[in-house]
Amino acid sequence: MDHGMREAIRDAMGAHGAWKLRLKTTVMTGRGDITAAHARCDDRCAFGRWLHGPDLGEDLKRSKPYQVVRRLHAEFHQSAGEVLAAAEQGDSATAETILAGDFDTRSEVLKRALVKWLGELSQATVTPPRG
Repeated sequence: MDHGMREAIRDAMGAHGAWKLRLKTTVMTGRGDITAAHARCDDRCAFGRWLHGPDLGEDLKRSKPYQVVRRLHAEFHQSAGEVLAAAEQGDSATAETILAGDFDTRSEVLKRALVKWLGELSQATVTPPRG
């Protein structure tokens, strides 16, 4: 497996893990550096640009792990957008509920899918013993 691909997946796990703090800060302060509309776009973060970009081959894009991660990544961003939309409307209680519920769930499911995909890709690069 390409080292760049492993790195992109590992970077995504770290970056998406940082979203909770970013969202929580926005909910608590009422100010953030990103809008709900921007957060809902799953192709604007570094991982999303890579995931949707031209560097991945069509075979990989047709694979089940890619399709699952792409869908979960989009759902993650939709949930982040919902948190921010509530915060933008001044409804911090709803924002906190979404953050602790739907967002946390989607974040964890995405993380597990990324870990699984990384493991599958790593196994694919191991050459079976000859004998």
